Amino acid sequence: MSTPYVCPAAFSGSLDNFLRRIIHKPEKILKPFVKEGMTVLDMGCGPGYFTVELARLAGESGKVIAADLQQEMLDKMLHKVNSSGLGARVEPHKCEAERTGINRKVDFILTFWMVHEVPDQRSFIEEMKSLLNPGGKILVVEPVIHVTKRSFNEMISRLESAGLKIIDRPRIRFSRSLVMVIHSHS
Repeated sequence: MSTPYVCPAAFSGSLDNFLRRIIHKPEKILKPFVKEGMTVLDMGCGPGYFTVELARLAGESGKVIAADLQQEMLDKMLHKVNSSGLGARVEPHKCEAERTGINRKVDFILTFWMVHEVPDQRSFIEEMKSLLNPGGKILVVEPVIHVTKRSFNEMISRLESAGLKIIDRPRIRFSRSLVMVIHSHS
């Protein structure tokens, strides 16, 4: 199996810059899903573009697990959250190559522009599902430039066959997105 492209830490500036702050406003995207006291997972957090807002929304009683494959991305994310004064709310987690290795239940999972980079999406989706608390949600956002409509529909099939159900399709610029919960019959 070929390994999909994973955005290297050297290109992290393309994930967190002036233009992106105009296009993807973290508060607007995340506020409908994250409440005070929640435990949330920023899966594939990269340099922490969404991590700071997740920590702000989860509040002092909440926790953000910021997970990434690359230690350099985690280091950049930690610098960003510590600079914002929210470092105490964020727990960095370095993922393993074949699985995330996260073993805490969460109320919300953000996967922003990263599922298409996962070689074994079925296993990844099963692992994400296993981390959700009852009533928990997953926001899946994929870039239209890398993920065709057909590929996204195939991803939806994998998500649904894992027992997840679409409850919303928020509009996010330059993206294909959906919100999923565990299907009550699975």
